[in-house]
Amino acid sequence: MARKTSKEKASKGAAPLTHIDASGEARMVDVSAKPATERIAVAEGRVVMSKATLELIVSGNAKKGDVLGTARIAGIMAAKRTSDLIPLCHPLALSKVTLDIATDKKLPGCIVRATVKVTGPTGVEMEALTAVSVACLTIYDMIKAVERGVHIEGVHLVEKKGGKSGHYRAGP
Repeated sequence: MARKTSKEKASKGAAPLTHIDASGEARMVDVSAKPATERIAVAEGRVVMSKATLELIVSGNAKKGDVLGTARIAGIMAAKRTSDLIPLCHPLALSKVTLDIATDKKLPGCIVRATVKVTGPTGVEMEALTAVSVACLTIYDMIKAVERGVHIEGVHLVEKKGGKSGHYRAGP
């Protein structure tokens, strides 16, 4: 079966995919003509676990050490390496990456939120999502020996600002 090109897909009402050229081949988008503007993206995810495992994290008694501190560093490092991990993603000189991890007894678990900022021609949504994903995976890795049933959920873009498409905020 022949592949449909992005032009064929667009003719049926769908927006063309920017990482696919007219012949259907993958390509890196040329952003050289786009103005450098301030761009911010916020992403979030959750790591759900038992109350007992959460208490190990909060008390600082996890066998592998400082779970939240390690996850925070891992998330920041991941944001900086996003273009090495996601094909066709532009390497960016990030100006800010913050990783906030809150423990939540009601969940029970951790809520991980990344905020990434750049002044450049393309957005930082993938960097924020990568930061959250790797921070969540790090939390899992550091507590998996205690509880195998831990799970990661709800990784999503919360907000983005800047660029041609403007401001986006996820619904409630």
